[in-house]
Amino acid sequence: MSYAAFKMAHAPTGVENCASAFLTHCPVGTEGEELSQDVRSKYGMQRGLEEGPPVVSSLPNLVISKANVLEVYYIRCQEDHERINGDAAVPISAIGQPGRRGGTMDGISAAWLELVCHYRLHGNVESMAVLSHREDESRRRRDAIILTFRDAKISVLEFDDSTHNLRTSSLHYFEGPEWEYLKRGRERFARGPLVRADPIGRCAGMLVYNCQMVIMKAAQVGYCLGDEDDGVTPPGASVCAHIASSYVVSLRDLDMKHVKDFVFLNGYNEPVILALHEKEPTWAGRVAVKRHTCAITALSINTTLMQHTLIWSAVGLPYDAYKLIAVPSPIEGVLVLCGNTLHYYNQSSSCGLALNEFASAPEGATELPRSKLSVELDAAQVTWISHDVALFSTKNGNLLLLYLVYDGRTVQKLELSKSRASVLASCMCMVGRTFFFLGSRLGDSLLVQYSPSLSGSNGVDKSSKEEGDIEMEAPAAKRQRQSLSDSQDAADELLLYSPEKWDTPTRKTYSFAVRDSLVNVGPLRDFAQGLRMNADMSAKGIARQSNYELVTCSGHGKNGSVSVLHQSIRPDLITDVQLPGCSGVWTVYYTKEGQTVPVQDEEYHAYLIISLDVRTMILETGETLGEVTESVEYYTQGPTVLAGNLFGRRRVIQVYADGVRLLDGAAKTQEIPVLTRVSEVGSEEVKVASASIADPYILLKMSNGSAQLVTGDPDACSLDISSPSVLQNSAGLVTACTLFTDKAPGCWMRRTSDPAWSSKNADQAAVYCILCRENGNLEIHDLPGFTCVFRVKKFNYGKTILSNYILPSNNQDASGTTEPETLAEAESQLQEESKYFVTDICMETWGKKFGRPFLFAILSDGTMLCYHAYSYEDTEGNDLDAVTVNNEESIPSSKNLRFVRTPVDWVSGDEQEDEEGGKVQITPKLVRFSNVGNVQGLFVTGARPTWLMVCRERIRVHPQYCDGAILAFTPLHNVNCSHGLIYATSEGVLKICQLPSLLNFDNDWPLQKIPLKSTPHQVTYHADVGVYALIISSTVMLSASDLHSSHDHHRGGHHGGGGDHHQYDNGGGDESQSLLSAEEFEVRMIGPAKVGGLWETKGSLPMYQLEHALTVRIVTIKTTGTEQVQTLLAIGTAYAQGEDVPSKGRIILVSVGGDSTESNVSVKEVYSKEMKGCISAIASLQGNLLLAIGAKIILHTWNGSELNGAAFFDAPLFVVSLNIVKNFVLFGDIHKSIYFLNWKEEGAQLQLLAKDFSSLDCFTTEFLIDGSTLSLLVSDSRKNIQIFSYAPKSVESWRGQKLLPRAEFHLGAHVTKFLRLQMLPTATSNRSNRFAVLFGTLDGGIDFLAPLDELTFRRVQALQKKLVDVVPHVAGLNPRAFRQFQCEGTSHRPGPDNIVDCELLSHYTMLALDQQVEVARSIGTTRTQILSNLRDLSLSTSFL
Repeated sequence: MSYAAFKMAHAPTGVENCASAFLTHCPVGTEGEELSQDVRSKYGMQRGLEEGPPVVSSLPNLVISKANVLEVYYIRCQEDHERINGDAAVPISAIGQPGRRGGTMDGISAAWLELVCHYRLHGNVESMAVLSHREDESRRRRDAIILTFRDAKISVLEFDDSTHNLRTSSLHYFEGPEWEYLKRGRERFARGPLVRADPIGRCAGMLVYNCQMVIMKAAQVGYCLGDEDDGVTPPGASVCAHIASSYVVSLRDLDMKHVKDFVFLNGYNEPVILALHEKEPTWAGRVAVKRHTCAITALSINTTLMQHTLIWSAVGLPYDAYKLIAVPSPIEGVLVLCGNTLHYYNQSSSCGLALNEFASAPEGATELPRSKLSVELDAAQVTWISHDVALFSTKNGNLLLLYLVYDGRTVQKLELSKSRASVLASCMCMVGRTFFFLGSRLGDSLLVQYSPSLSGSNGVDKSSKEEGDIEMEAPAAKRQRQSLSDSQDAADELLLYSPEKWDTPTRKTYSFAVRDSLVNVGPLRDFAQGLRMNADMSAKGIARQSNYELVTCSGHGKNGSVSVLHQSIRPDLITDVQLPGCSGVWTVYYTKEGQTVPVQDEEYHAYLIISLDVRTMILETGETLGEVTESVEYYTQGPTVLAGNLFGRRRVIQVYADGVRLLDGAAKTQEIPVLTRVSEVGSEEVKVASASIADPYILLKMSNGSAQLVTGDPDACSLDISSPSVLQNSAGLVTACTLFTDKAPGCWMRRTSDPAWSSKNADQAAVYCILCRENGNLEIHDLPGFTCVFRVKKFNYGKTILSNYILPSNNQDASGTTEPETLAEAESQLQEESKYFVTDICMETWGKKFGRPFLFAILSDGTMLCYHAYSYEDTEGNDLDAVTVNNEESIPSSKNLRFVRTPVDWVSGDEQEDEEGGKVQITPKLVRFSNVGNVQGLFVTGARPTWLMVCRERIRVHPQYCDGAILAFTPLHNVNCSHGLIYATSEGVLKICQLPSLLNFDNDWPLQKIPLKSTPHQVTYHADVGVYALIISSTVMLSASDLHSSHDHHRGGHHGGGGDHHQYDNGGGDESQSLLSAEEFEVRMIGPAKVGGLWETKGSLPMYQLEHALTVRIVTIKTTGTEQVQTLLAIGTAYAQGEDVPSKGRIILVSVGGDSTESNVSVKEVYSKEMKGCISAIASLQGNLLLAIGAKIILHTWNGSELNGAAFFDAPLFVVSLNIVKNFVLFGDIHKSIYFLNWKEEGAQLQLLAKDFSSLDCFTTEFLIDGSTLSLLVSDSRKNIQIFSYAPKSVESWRGQKLLPRAEFHLGAHVTKFLRLQMLPTATSNRSNRFAVLFGTLDGGIDFLAPLDELTFRRVQALQKKLVDVVPHVAGLNPRAFRQFQCEGTSHRPGPDNIVDCELLSHYTMLALDQQVEVARSIGTTRTQILSNLRDLSLSTSFL
């Protein structure tokens, strides 16, 4: 395979950097009080400050990065009085999610994260800092975010209100030939650039190339210096911080050679940088001779004169010092974090704290005071929760509190105490004054609220009785407790620190409440594909793919878990019935007069209405579904168009082709026929084509392109029909229309579009009519007066921003300079492509208090448009009345309303074949649902049914492949089906289902996490038994005598005492001095207890002490002589005894019996043998067992009782992976790249065919199969992937000895496992034996590499090159530079560029239609052809 496409199927989830900043809004007022709902609307701000109780203090945004993903969040809070009043602001998608928890604390009953914007960048974020805005009382201030990328790139981003997105304010680039001297001859650096910002926003600094400091001067906004563009900004406008200039300071010239960290100090008139550097490097082997090698140096920075003056320094810091933390005012100074000690320094004083017995003071210095708590602080994260209290998150997940005992500005001593246990954090930051965020690469990231109190108070005593872990993820009954749990400091985790430890009774203590969490499936060490428990083996095509699930090894230590991922949803079936000809299903409520109305979401449905080809069925939804068609007065003589509720669920409305029927339960109260104009008499009869209901209105779309409005009277419970001139087809044929209810208490649309709207009638929901016309216009009218609120031309073009304003185009029309013939050709192409019109539209808002409306539209070519509304108050003084909008006289009344387009990864499905073999196009429809399985959103019916779930104001796209095409869908809530659903398939089956209750849908793929409390390493699926075999390890404390005895017992003469076992004191007396930390391994069989249920342990095989299980695989081996085939579980192990003991390992063959439905399976060890080397990889080769034993690959035969070596091959150093196809063997070496072997059974030999002669640190390998072409794929330690081919007839292959590189690509993430999956045939490509490769990364991402034919590849490659220039890239990053092979200074000959990046190609679908046509024309193809290629790639890789 020479050509391939890379696509990210699941974005990274491990959080690496976090920061809090006022990006989208400003801190308003002297006390920092502001409405945290929508500060861009001046009126909304006034309303929030005038009404009701005081609002929550202004909270900044949370900005996080996950590898190359950047996300910005609001922090939303629900105050306790809102919950008591029943005005719950928590969105319904929060119910049942693991993030919404914690009781009432400081008047806040709930808090959650809500997405503002998210981006996939063309580069991994290395570090992040916030450039705070300078103090300026005359303006509203905003912060900017600084991102750094390898090797020395800086992007400064700010939030643009006009587009509701981040924009790049400046770029700073210190790479290339002109900056080569900064590297001082080095090519490889251990880490990327590190950025820090001055606390009050005067400047920022970036450390690059280990010893070069880039100083970035912030602009002096507010002081009209002449060169500042913002000097003329109106006083009321928001002003963002930005960088004015930058220059480089060589720290090496200042005698700072090995800089580890730096920080800006508080309290100085000029910016002061304090750098931590190592004067004479040392290492662990020379600690006894040279230990205190680090120093700190403070430089005063004058950005105007570009001078840097040394003002103070300190030496004698330990070699393991690694981080600096600036102490906030009024104390000021700096904390120096070391592995075993903690130091405080300021210009005039210092003090320290020894954390364990390894701490030592420099010669001649006084001994450091010992901490009462023995800890190790390497890899800790820190944030300040008070000016004198720092919160530490340690490497084992414990939270520690550091108190600075001070007098004036002099810190007298440091006190450290244990708090709670939490996740293994990779970053942390404060968010306002009441929250902090714990970002993690190894577990779920947490938003935590904290509350201070004094020691001995009731609040602390209460919280001290809680469980020690800060994550209360589930009740004890639901949490899967494993026998091998994390035993470290178990007793300490159960209590908060005791108040009696401290001399002073007024020490602050803190209670914590986890408010929200962001799920993480990384790092993905290994994964396996297996059958779901409710798989349908009779399914075919794409429906068969939903039979499978992906089970991954995620997390580490106590955050270790197994993640079960599905790309498509398979609902839990309750019952199904054959019902051919079903075209629509609806459920309706019915509340009798005077009846007590239950909680809105808990009211049961009363009737189920099923529309068939020639009639309508009515069923009563009690304990059973009983047909009552004959006994009710519904319209049953023909199909129904729509059914719903009116007048607060007191009436049922039924819309059919010729009219509307109003019912009180089962009794008809009114019937209205549709209006027919005199001019239409005698012509084709006008019928109702579709309808939309928004209490008390019903909008009818007629078959002739007009629309009619039915208005209800809530008092009289009566209806009236009308057809205003706006709805007539003379104003333009209506192709799609809908009604939108602007729900209270948010009333977002009314507040935005009507400046005169009063908040006193906030309980009255406003209703809007949305019309799409054949000419592409979109109109939004206010009911009942049909006042035009919003109008935009060419809505079907899919422009990025929809606005009532005439926006100047950023990119000038390229056709202005082209030839007349070319211009005419472009116009004809555009007219041909713009014939597509909107077939269905839906506008809805989720989230009662904070939600902004979403606008969805489906075009006739199968394209889906998704927009999110936002408010923008133009400060430039543009008067809408002075311009003519869309060349029409009526002026839309809303000046602030805009829509921004958001990407939705959805493509329409294939056409369905009918019984005669013809093609039937199923038009997709949008169906709203408010609570199905505690989630909300839209369901898209059609050939490719999909759930569009709204979580955190973000659209999550989850397809449902299991039943093929779905024609109708509706929610169902009754006694036997709580918040379930009903849908009708194209096969004529009506199914009643529920969504799986344990799945988390707030993820790119639906996810179920099974906590292990230990580290998973490898997993494999046993298809015969239906269970997963999993290698897990947990840390245990063993005595030295146990370790020595285990060496003697298991080595048989090889004494294990050769290694020095360091004994360390945990402060627990003589017994603890002999305890050593060791990893205890076992192979565990796991599987679900029932369909959709919790997973459980079904069997276990423990390893010996100090025996590490390295690999587990299912192998099929033949018994020599009898030719009997056995499927066994093969386990390869290694004994970890130290560097001076010869390495040994063990091969274990295990027979697993039983069934997946049983609670236990039989695990029987069939064979075990010790080998002279660790067994790092296992594979079965034509009935034989292939083992990688150290630096040898040995083929073994099986005689039924013993393994016998039959052939071998000497590998260079150490084999990390083995792959088999037929009789071909591919293996990767840890340093010497890949080798391609052939097994010859006749001569019983493993023959080397070819190898890669270059050096490469392999991570994993796999075969790529494209028809008859076999290629070799490898990932390396520099986050690249390469494709090689074996071409013995090529001259370049040195007579076949050398593997030829065919493609190379930089992923930006480490890949540890490849999985080969067969691609699905599409309408345009029926090639069989074509496989894509799915792979997981250590960042939590899941990607795939799929083969392409040459014609498609050439087309999309030309498109990719064009998009590099056409699309504005976030943070100014170059996608071509990001995907270039990273060799980091080693010699490398560039390979062919034969892999296209679908992350860049996906931007094509987000371009406006005229841009798409122009780009396609410029590369010699058409928009239709490009979209067809992208659609085929998406359909053929719809795995799992």
